[in-house]
Amino acid sequence: MKINWFPGHMNKALKDISEQLKKVDVVTYILDARIPLSSLNPSLSKLTENKPVLYVFNKIDMADESKLSRILPQFKGENCDYILFNSTLSGKSELILNKIKKLASAKIEKYKAKGVKATIRTMIVGVPNCGKSTMVNNLSKKAKAITGNKAGVTKHGLWLPVGDCIEVYDTPGTLYPNIADQEVAKKLAYVGSVRDEILDFGELSFELLKLLNKIYPDAVANRYNGATTLEDIAVERKYVTNGGEVDYDRTARMIVDDFRKGRIGKLTLD
Repeated sequence: MKINWFPGHMNKALKDISEQLKKVDVVTYILDARIPLSSLNPSLSKLTENKPVLYVFNKIDMADESKLSRILPQFKGENCDYILFNSTLSGKSELILNKIKKLASAKIEKYKAKGVKATIRTMIVGVPNCGKSTMVNNLSKKAKAITGNKAGVTKHGLWLPVGDCIEVYDTPGTLYPNIADQEVAKKLAYVGSVRDEILDFGELSFELLKLLNKIYPDAVANRYNGATTLEDIAVERKYVTNGGEVDYDRTARMIVDDFRKGRIGKLTLD
């Protein structure tokens, strides 16, 4: 199974991002904490390389923080910073806004010296289904951006006021054409950043189980009462037809859904 999903609206989105970046002071780059490195889009990274960047490791409630801690230092520097975040909870909005202000401190001080309060503009970018629009709603404290637990919900950008002299631009989730590394492509598919309709769930769940049994074997065994293969899990869950045949499709979709909902455990695949 070769995974590649780059619909026309993503190409348009990248062009729009490139145009809107002229107005942006800080880029807020949302990463899925379950696949933090695989959710770095090279096309976005290239576009934003000359801007201060705040990396938001979202869905931290479903991720392995001990594993994350080993890669976090590379996301902090003179022109970049990071924060761990769960966009389904309130309470960290001010922390994010304060980090954005800190990264834009040069502009703030420049305008302050003139007796003017600067408006700071940040663009929120990331792969599909990483939680961008949910975080926009969290920051604005109102449901202004359309959200959904699948890839491709946001279709176009939108500027929104979210705080005292801060505006955000919510962009559509974007991948990149011809993903060369299929291990990265599979990880994007596991978390729902690739449209499900183009995927072979039987093969996808087989690959996911193979990876999880390698890096988190105890989590798999604990979730499925010792079963570790697709067939054994189907039997354990009684996903068997009246004729005694294993329902592979139902089992495959259940395994992927269990991973996406965090039922197998707090896991980070990168």
